[in-house]
Amino acid sequence: MSNQGLHQSQKQAQSLVLAPQLRQSLKILQVSALELNNTILEELQTNPTLEESSMEVDSVDDIQASGSDEDNEFDDSELDFKEDFEILNKIDQDWKEYFAEESGSQQFSKEDEDSRKHFFDSIESETSIQEHLMQQAELAECTEKELIAIEYLIGSLDNRGYLKNKISEIALMAKLPLEDVQRAHTTLKSFDPLGIGSSDLQECLLTQMDMGPKGENQLAREIVKNDLQLLLRRRIPELSRKRGCTVADIQSAIEYISSLDPTPGRQFMEDTNRTVSPDVKVEKNGGDWNVIVNNDYIPRLRISSTYKTLLAKKTLSKEEKEYLRNQIRSGKSLISSIEQRQQTIERITNELLDLQKKFFEEGVSALKPLIMNVLAERLGVHETTISRAIANKYIDTPHGIFEFKFFFTFGFSKEGGEKVSNTSIKEIIVDFVDKENPSKPISDSTIVKMLADKEIKLARRTVAKYREELGILPTHLRREYS
Repeated sequence: MSNQGLHQSQKQAQSLVLAPQLRQSLKILQVSALELNNTILEELQTNPTLEESSMEVDSVDDIQASGSDEDNEFDDSELDFKEDFEILNKIDQDWKEYFAEESGSQQFSKEDEDSRKHFFDSIESETSIQEHLMQQAELAECTEKELIAIEYLIGSLDNRGYLKNKISEIALMAKLPLEDVQRAHTTLKSFDPLGIGSSDLQECLLTQMDMGPKGENQLAREIVKNDLQLLLRRRIPELSRKRGCTVADIQSAIEYISSLDPTPGRQFMEDTNRTVSPDVKVEKNGGDWNVIVNNDYIPRLRISSTYKTLLAKKTLSKEEKEYLRNQIRSGKSLISSIEQRQQTIERITNELLDLQKKFFEEGVSALKPLIMNVLAERLGVHETTISRAIANKYIDTPHGIFEFKFFFTFGFSKEGGEKVSNTSIKEIIVDFVDKENPSKPISDSTIVKMLADKEIKLARRTVAKYREELGILPTHLRREYS
């Protein structure tokens, strides 16, 4: 066997390794207000040299000045975050995935989540759909096999409350007679919420009608049973002709059907909405605009003088000294990272106030197109730094609370050269539809012409795309018949 082609060689390469302090500052820069609070509380629990202060947050310079000579033996260059951020601005897109993994995905363990919920006094978790149904099953008159079948049926429900599998398939999985599973299915469909365990929308609606007040609306039942597709397409005149009744009768039946729940399982889904705490507020005081950074969720931190004094006495072992120095360094790093975060948010907000002044004065319709690169150039940082800094952040304005990323949007130029954002265009489209005659709703082509009257030229397909993104139905589904 020949060894030709096998050889040893050396080569020199450079790679960028993020210091722990910079990594921590990046995480703090990117997390939301509530998650920052959680991070600080965790650090307070694990770092004995950190403590809360009733005074304002000490700056890094104040902390260092208050320490002993022994305390100040640290290499403070490690805390030069401005220099670190200049280095960060040179990192290209190859690091995006790394930073997303480090802090952008915001993954937490169940213990972290429970702790965070407890701290913010959130409400207890609601009873799950499975628990709710099994509680009813235990009270129902079922045989042992039927109870087992109900468990399998409940396990086969999707988020809507519909069965994901056929009854015959569930019988095979449960190794139970088909008759027992069918009886269990009938029992399950009598449980609250009505419509649970249905195989599709039609069965769900019919079950609610059958189990609800009798004779509520026979016409509605006939429409759901025989003309569901016409109903979903709102073919009201066609339904009127087919059923031999007036348009008013059809609309009355539709109103009744609309009162039913097409997805009975969703009401038991966990509420994943998070409390939003604005990171900054922009308000007008007299004739001047003010930017107020929200520090309410940040505990005021300082380095404990007890440990600095203990370190200065020189009675500790080498290992103990090193431990305390590391903890103090970590505490200083945290305080500095928080200051850097708040300053960055304030600088970005001031620039947004300057660039989007008409929005703050007039509202969403006055929002201008803006890309992150423009703001990055004004601040002298990399675009990815802006992206991380605005992630999970909210701004309180006179027109409501918005995510920072709301202010960055592409747009179009009017005939006169004035820029208008696509967000503003969507707001205009909503206004057009709100003012339309319900019996003669405007078409996408009409919207194109109405926008042209405002010197905004868009293709019809673009208008259709914006309308769909806004959740506005097409013309034939918006029409109301009298």
